[in-house]
Amino acid sequence: MGTEKFQNDLMNLQGNLLNFAYMLTSNREDAYDLLQDTTLKALDNADKYAENTNFKGWVFTIMRNIFINNYRRAGRAATVADTTENLYHLNLSQDSGLETPEASYTAAEITDAINAFSDDYRIPFSMHVAGYKYNEIAEKMDLPLGTVKSRIFFARKKLQEQFADYR
Repeated sequence: MGTEKFQNDLMNLQGNLLNFAYMLTSNREDAYDLLQDTTLKALDNADKYAENTNFKGWVFTIMRNIFINNYRRAGRAATVADTTENLYHLNLSQDSGLETPEASYTAAEITDAINAFSDDYRIPFSMHVAGYKYNEIAEKMDLPLGTVKSRIFFARKKLQEQFADYR
C-alpha cells in the first residue's frame, strides 16, 4: 500500500476510531489522547501492515492494545508500597476510607438505614447490592421489571438524601 493511500485510509477512519476510543475510555479527553496515540503508532508501523488484509481491523487492534497496555500500566502505578514499620497500611482493609469523610459512617449505620426501609424497597435494594440482576429480582419477587428498577432507584435516592452531608 502506498504511503499516500495508507494515510488517506487512516484519516478516513478517524471518526470511527474516535467513537471506539470514547467507548473504551468513557472520557472525551482520554479518547482524543488514545486516538492520537493510535494514529501515531499506525503511521510509525505502516511498513508492518500487510497488504490485502483488513486495514480497519489492524488499526482498531492497535487502538485496543494501546488501551489495554495503558490500563495495565495505570493499575501497576496505583500499587502502594507500605513502608511503615509495622505494615500498618498494609493491614488496613482496602476500602477503609481512612482519609475520607465517608469513614464517619460505619457499615452498621448504613445497614440500619437500609433496614428502616419498608420491605417493598429494602428487599429489592438488598438483592441488588448482593449482586442479583434486575430481571432475577423481578422473577423472585414476582414484580414487573420497571417496578423493581424504580424501587431500587428510590431506595438509593433515599440513602443519598440521608447521607447527603457526607458527599
